[in-house]
Amino acid sequence: MNTRSLGSLLLLIATVFISAGIAAAQGGNISPWERRELRADRREIRIDNREIRGDRRDIHGDVLERRSDVRELRQDRRQDASREELLADRREIRADSREINRSQRELRVDRRDRRGDGRDFHRDLRRARRN
Repeated sequence: MNTRSLGSLLLLIATVFISAGIAAAQGGNISPWERRELRADRREIRIDNREIRGDRRDIHGDVLERRSDVRELRQDRRQDASREELLADRREIRADSREINRSQRELRVDRRDRRGDGRDFHRDLRRARRN
């Protein structure tokens, strides 16, 4: 290796290190206003996460309750319960199923919105670090 290529290699390495140092030094300068806004966005995402977890727990409880209703219906059927009672139980189970499905759909929409908020937050954070 001749000295000329070694010198150009050292110069290339030095420029890479210098540009990396400049980028690192600029990356930490986020204005206080942007920092406040990012903090508020992060807080909002955490609140959404808590609400989604609570909704999931509620839906799970409803599903367990519906399962126990189905078991009771089958048991009543075996014990020759009255036709009106069986129909009323069946209607109640169907209504519960519709409500659970509606809640699960709403939860999917909430998750999608939260995912989009998270992407927006990270995009804004990268943009603030870049500027």
